[in-house]
Amino acid sequence: MNGMANATDAEMASLDGLVSSLRAVEQTLQGMLAARDGMLALANRLALTIAERGDGVDASDITLRSVAAELASALRVSDRTMQRRMLAAEIVVERFPEVWQAQAAGRITAGHARVIVDAGAYIDDAAARAAYSARVLEFAEDESPNRVRMIAERVAQQYQARSLEERHEDARGNRGTWVTDHPDAMSELHVFGPSVLIHGAHDRLTQMAKALAPKRGSAASESAASESAAGHDGADRRTLSQRRLDLAMDLLLTGRPAGHDTADGLLSAIVAQVAVTVPVLTLLGQDGPAAEIDGRAPIDAATAQLLADASTGWDRVLTHPIDGRVLAVDRYRPSQALRRKLRGRDQRCRFPGCGMPVRTGDLDHTVDAAWGGATSEDNLEALCRRHHVLKHQTPWHVQQLDDGLLEWTSPTGRTYIDRPPPPNTVVFTAADEASADVGIGRPPFG
Repeated sequence: MNGMANATDAEMASLDGLVSSLRAVEQTLQGMLAARDGMLALANRLALTIAERGDGVDASDITLRSVAAELASALRVSDRTMQRRMLAAEIVVERFPEVWQAQAAGRITAGHARVIVDAGAYIDDAAARAAYSARVLEFAEDESPNRVRMIAERVAQQYQARSLEERHEDARGNRGTWVTDHPDAMSELHVFGPSVLIHGAHDRLTQMAKALAPKRGSAASESAASESAAGHDGADRRTLSQRRLDLAMDLLLTGRPAGHDTADGLLSAIVAQVAVTVPVLTLLGQDGPAAEIDGRAPIDAATAQLLADASTGWDRVLTHPIDGRVLAVDRYRPSQALRRKLRGRDQRCRFPGCGMPVRTGDLDHTVDAAWGGATSEDNLEALCRRHHVLKHQTPWHVQQLDDGLLEWTSPTGRTYIDRPPPPNTVVFTAADEASADVGIGRPPFG
């Protein structure tokens, strides 16, 4: 039995006190970090003011370096690091004051502030930035930074002066690879490029690594890459991450997984899979929300249309035209309809704060089937393996409310509501009915 189930009342009271104390400390810490950003922004502004009395702002770099070096020496960091911090602080304080103030009040963390600022960095109009910040902050106060990132990027699209296609075309010019060296003769390879290519490459590596792993209790794999990866019995001891890296190097250095593939080329036959959500108006070339990869990253309409042309099948997600709720998911040749509907509704793990995509996890019965729980929409939720185990082996428990809401109760008795992520779709309001003949509504965050 899990140890948490046997915890004494005194131990649970101690845990409850620690949770409360940690929340208070975190709020104070975030306020102090915001105060530090305010002082760094003042230092950056002071450096620019000093520069204006010299050779002007255009030649201000040496002044900025000098001020940064002064601060860096006092705080024992490099002046390059300090200069980056000063610039980042001025951006959040001057361009996103609402976000800065929310962090100062402890309503959000520095992680939330970073993803909100990054997503809205190219919104030039001050009024548009303020409107964008207000909408994302409303969501950010109840969710983790990794969930906020996708919502922030989605909302930011509505305030961008240039289209995603235009910005994507410019960004493609920065694609490339580079290496960062680490101790112990290790290095890190960075690959920067279009999201659809990077996610597709990672998915294919993952599929290969899983296919290569010997099943539990089976004979040792004969295709182990090297003796260093295998035990004395020949079994492959590598983790999934290690196999994925070995395969990536094999592919990059040889052009195919020659060191891992089977005699009949099973791994070579695996192709990358990318789950893409495309609003039908966008697919038809009209204005609408951007297409998305697994609810994680936007992609340009041209790439989405190219994938649509090459796809052998599509899941159709039917959403409510007013509030955007997922009503049904089907195909022209229906199969596993309930599973597809739940994946369309949940999109990611439904444990509070988790952002793992639904396709990597499990569909779990809220009330166990062994206890009479039905295999139905209102008794199933998507959980990643980590939180699936947590639900069954610790005092954490969950119940379903209406409209797909989950109420989680922690071991200390605290409750947290997890909501299905807003679907990437078009919804309509009563105000839109007057122009219904146009056939175009507003995005779900309009």
